[in-house]
Amino acid sequence: MKQNKIWSLIVVAFISLGSCDSYLDVVPDNLATIDDAFSLRVNAEKYLFTCYSYMPNHSDPASNFGLVGGDEIWAFNSAPGSSKNFEHRIFDTAKGGQNKIDPIGNEIWDNMYKAIRDCNIFLENIDIVPDMDSLEKREWIAEVKFLKAYYHFYLVKHYGPIPIVDESLPIDATIDQVRVSRQPVDDCFNFVVSLLDESIENLPLEITDPIASLGRITQPIALALKATVLTFHASPLFNKNTDFAALVNNDGTQLFNQIYDETRWAKAATACKEAIDLCESLGFKLHEFQNTIGKPLSDATITQLSLRTAITEKWNTEIIWANTQSIVSSLQRFVTPFVDETNTDNSQIRHELGTPLKITDQYYTKNGVPIDEDNTWNYNDRFSTKVAVSADYPNIHTNYETASYNFDRENRYYANIGFDGGIWYGQRKFDEGDLFYIRTKAKQQNNSNATGSYIKKLVHYENVQTPPTSYSVNSYPWPIIRLADLYLLYAETLNEANGPSSEVKLYIDKVRERAGLDSVDNAWANFSTNPTKPQTKEGLRAIIQQERSIELAFEGKRYWDIRRWKIAPAIMNNDVLTWNLDQETAALYSIPRVVFTQKFGTKDYFLPIKDSYIIRNRNLVQNLGW
Repeated sequence: MKQNKIWSLIVVAFISLGSCDSYLDVVPDNLATIDDAFSLRVNAEKYLFTCYSYMPNHSDPASNFGLVGGDEIWAFNSAPGSSKNFEHRIFDTAKGGQNKIDPIGNEIWDNMYKAIRDCNIFLENIDIVPDMDSLEKREWIAEVKFLKAYYHFYLVKHYGPIPIVDESLPIDATIDQVRVSRQPVDDCFNFVVSLLDESIENLPLEITDPIASLGRITQPIALALKATVLTFHASPLFNKNTDFAALVNNDGTQLFNQIYDETRWAKAATACKEAIDLCESLGFKLHEFQNTIGKPLSDATITQLSLRTAITEKWNTEIIWANTQSIVSSLQRFVTPFVDETNTDNSQIRHELGTPLKITDQYYTKNGVPIDEDNTWNYNDRFSTKVAVSADYPNIHTNYETASYNFDRENRYYANIGFDGGIWYGQRKFDEGDLFYIRTKAKQQNNSNATGSYIKKLVHYENVQTPPTSYSVNSYPWPIIRLADLYLLYAETLNEANGPSSEVKLYIDKVRERAGLDSVDNAWANFSTNPTKPQTKEGLRAIIQQERSIELAFEGKRYWDIRRWKIAPAIMNNDVLTWNLDQETAALYSIPRVVFTQKFGTKDYFLPIKDSYIIRNRNLVQNLGW
């Protein structure tokens, strides 16, 4: 067992470093061996938790490309001498700073293969534990197979085809066996799905001991991840990607398939429906806010709190999988504004992160159609200003002048976005008319907001700002998969498999209804300049993609969606526009400014493998363009 540990480390060394010199003496005789780790149940359980410990920290903008590696969240470009709230390397990729010598995000490659190594060690040794019954062993094995599948999938999302590491090499393995190659991307997906299938039947339906086990893997989680994986596999990035036809191993093995397989969409749709049916049978449903505040709230406020707390309320009815290795605390500080004029302390409320106008453009009008399609909404004058008068505009402070852009938008806009003159419910007092922000509050020394649009969605409404210096945060585990995501995946896969249908629209409309919007068919028929859009596959595809961009905004989904749809160049090669933060009058503030012009090429679909790894292991080929 001790020798297997050494060889497992050597495999990781060659994948990551290409050299085994520093790994040959990693287990001195006076240290515990693998046999010790699996000598008793209590020790094996520690090893199980070690396998869980590699789960990525999804709420950390310094390590999650889905947060600040694209165009959805923009960070303030701090002036020389001022502080940054997190390491900006991943944000630098949004500005074209990636390279192959010291790749941004290279720790993902290293950490995931370390995780896979420990999962393999666990699976190869759990059977020797003497004081466990077979049922518990099967359950633990299923959990670790799931984790092993997820870690491989996480690598595929970032790098495309990867080396599959399914077991530790034997002690007599040759150096050539250790010098692993990348596997065709279809093999990678099939491997992940196979592991998930093996795990599902032995996983529990639900957690029976929440205090001890919340966050551990269940059948609904495994089925939801399988649906996600199969949707990725069906998507254009991985389904006849001719742009990557030239990516081949040294032996000529082609790593991206060149024949489109339309049946993948139907397989993904079936997996989505299976996951949905199981979740709903266990009581999962779209979250709705229950008013326990002690005073009546308007219907609009309750709807908006339903949308906000679907993310921030721990273990609510919509959360299928939440990551207990990623607790959302610091991130809330990075996106929170001062909601009170008497706040003076920057140490608690950092408010560096904002969202560009291209993201807030995605949100519908109150009629549930895009702002450039609504036949009642003045798109051309959206950057003019107007004053919110009377109760006609409950989401904007009465008598406040702000951009017309902020008027007559859907509930998700008001639930997710903090804007100039908007109402930010909670945070200090529970007042539906509480003004959170005026133009001058955008400028705070060292921690200025990047765009003028704050990300309210990620901030718990019960956080308390007590001027001038105190800020109390209600933390929560990062939601990786929630039911709304699954509904929209099902709608997408079903539309791609069979075209528009009442079933497709039913699951879009479930998400829209919770947001207080009319059905797709009614909204487009009554308010869109393109009323037949929902009746074609292409039109409904665009609607579903926009629904995902709105409903799942700031949850780390858009970065991957626009890649798997292969539409990233059309979206990412555009100016990043923000409000004009240097101005204080409404008219000048509301004129958009360019803060950056992004560039996206084919090579940017995947991360580069560190160049030194390629040099040391010549079987490992580099991604195209790097």
